[in-house]
Amino acid sequence: MTELSLTKTGMKSGIWQGLLSGSETRPALLVTHLDKPLPDVTLTPTPEKGTWLLQVPVPVEAISDGVQTILISDMATKTRLDSFTLIAGEALGDDLRAEVDLLRAELDMLKRAFRRHCVETATQ
Repeated sequence: MTELSLTKTGMKSGIWQGLLSGSETRPALLVTHLDKPLPDVTLTPTPEKGTWLLQVPVPVEAISDGVQTILISDMATKTRLDSFTLIAGEALGDDLRAEVDLLRAELDMLKRAFRRHCVETATQ
């Protein structure tokens, strides 16, 4: 059994696209949002043997405030092949980017305090 590999090729007009390789027969995939299977997902063979074009239409329910994640899994092995995330609406206090920025600011503050402490204790 060959391991499947999924490579994102882009998103256009609300349809996420990727190339799936590693299977000459049609693989069984499960694409979910909030643990619910998504409809209208297509898997089309390409001219290159063992490669498939995966198209995932973004559901209207996933276009809402906050962070929404779509998971793409191989049903045969129960492994996640890929995922993509949509972020919309007001900036969230819990947003990962905001948390990273806050951590950077705190780290900078700690570095300054540590350097100041080292200078003060070195002269004593």
